[in-house]
Amino acid sequence: MPDAEDVRRIALSLPDTTEKTAWSMPTFRVAGKMFATLPEEETSLAVRCPKEERDELVLAEPEKFWIADHEANFAWVRARLAALDGEDELRDILADSWRQAAPIRLLEEHPGLGVPQER
Repeated sequence: MPDAEDVRRIALSLPDTTEKTAWSMPTFRVAGKMFATLPEEETSLAVRCPKEERDELVLAEPEKFWIADHEANFAWVRARLAALDGEDELRDILADSWRQAAPIRLLEEHPGLGVPQER
């Protein structure tokens, strides 16, 4: 089961990522743009997710994903760390969110990062 330290380690391994405390919680930013946070006493993860995909995730796996009330109008979703299928799933979630926030120059430098892989 991934924990907050796994989130921190994986997020900070992504290119041009920094950690900054905001709203009394750790946030992770690529080139200054936030792509992940560790709210709820660091037992969950909030990441960028297009609203259409987010709604599908929540419907398909409500024990894993949910939408915080104050984020309902934004393209963010929460994931319970204890419900994730391990570090690979955590890495995929973080990389996908990173990709949504990264500037074009980083996307061009790392074209495969955050792109779903066939398994």
